[in-house]
Amino acid sequence: MILENYIRDIQDFPKKGITFKDITPLLGNPVAVKECLSMLVKGLEGRPVDKVVGIESRGFFFATLLARELNAGFVPVRKPGKLPFATLSSAYELEYGTDTLEIHTDAIRAGEKVLIHDDVLATGGTASAVCSLVEKLGGEIVECSFIMELSFDTIPKSV
Repeated sequence: MILENYIRDIQDFPKKGITFKDITPLLGNPVAVKECLSMLVKGLEGRPVDKVVGIESRGFFFATLLARELNAGFVPVRKPGKLPFATLSSAYELEYGTDTLEIHTDAIRAGEKVLIHDDVLATGGTASAVCSLVEKLGGEIVECSFIMELSFDTIPKSV
């Protein structure tokens, strides 16, 4: 199964000049979801994971499935003002601006093994910000996983 066939390009979204990678066709196909999840879990065999951190918002889809598959807890990382408890925040650069993410201060305990998941790796700014949050809480990052990685050599601006 070629998962790329289930990811469509949306031109000029969310801004003119940006090509958005839409994973909703993948999410709508249970066979593709199962294959994608299998591929994400494969590299984690034999490595304990206590928490799976999902990055708002498209990272939540597979992060919750990964948490269930790995018998781990799920931790959402969200944009400011979306989490109801005390938070820790980290600002980061996007390929088309800046943003901030937050995590609950009690979401990860020192020494917990953490898998960080998002749908796409573009510039690495988002993943780096989340790694910083997890490490500030004392978590040990096992791996960062992504459904796709964008190459700016061939795709000038993508999300």
